[in-house]
Amino acid sequence: MAQHIVTTVYKQGMQFETDSPTGYKALIDTSPENGGNNEGLGPKGMMLSALAGCTGLDIVFVLNKMRADIPKFEMVVKGELTEEHPKTYHTVHLDYHFYGEDLKKDKIQKAVDLSAEQYCGVMEMFRQFCDLKIGVHFHESET
Repeated sequence: MAQHIVTTVYKQGMQFETDSPTGYKALIDTSPENGGNNEGLGPKGMMLSALAGCTGLDIVFVLNKMRADIPKFEMVVKGELTEEHPKTYHTVHLDYHFYGEDLKKDKIQKAVDLSAEQYCGVMEMFRQFCDLKIGVHFHESET
């Protein structure tokens, strides 16, 4: 059975250092109004980053296989939290933005669909607890 193991160590104040299964480290912190210094990623924000990272890796991998170059690609993920504690995401908006001239829109859409429907495990986990809304946007310029 495959598994991932991370170790998270308390540093100071409200800050922690966590590692990844590949050995990279990241800081976790919170806002000053919650006793932190904003010197690291927030735990819920890390979840949104994990979603973007997982699907982004899928899309780049698939597009490379299709020999479809994308000059610029970004994802904007917005999580809407419940009002009551424990605050959880009830809706998450994942918007893909592809920039460039002569984009191979059909191949890009296929890569997004493959990630969303077949490959992205993090996306599947999000579907278990929130309404996930996906948008794909094509922009002719790179800015």
